[in-house]
Amino acid sequence: MKIPIKVLNWLPRIICIISILFISLFAADAFDSRLTIWEQIKAFIIHLIPSFILLIFLIIAWKREYIGGILFLIIGLVLSPIVFIHNYKMNHSLLLSLSIIMIITIPFVVTGIFFIVSHIQKKKIKTSLNQ
Repeated sequence: MKIPIKVLNWLPRIICIISILFISLFAADAFDSRLTIWEQIKAFIIHLIPSFILLIFLIIAWKREYIGGILFLIIGLVLSPIVFIHNYKMNHSLLLSLSIIMIITIPFVVTGIFFIVSHIQKKKIKTSLNQ
């Protein structure tokens, strides 16, 4: 089954945007009624730093799919064991820890793979047009 190039072009971008928005939801725990509004805003911005970094990687991937794909693959693969160990120490549940990995880090691995595949497909099409 051949995936159309337009779908292959937009799929990693859409998955990445949705994943970044999901990661950004975790910044909402910065709001605490015991803090002043300025402390809450400061904490919220600090909690959004991972989302800002992922957004920068998305911008890179948008321009250079291959490099962006490698970045997202590295992020997903490096963070998976870190997130797994952290969650396993907290809840001592293998299934819960694996499900958290599937929700948080695997979308970035999939995004990276799709960016790389999209780059390769575009390169093949460009090569076949030039011949």
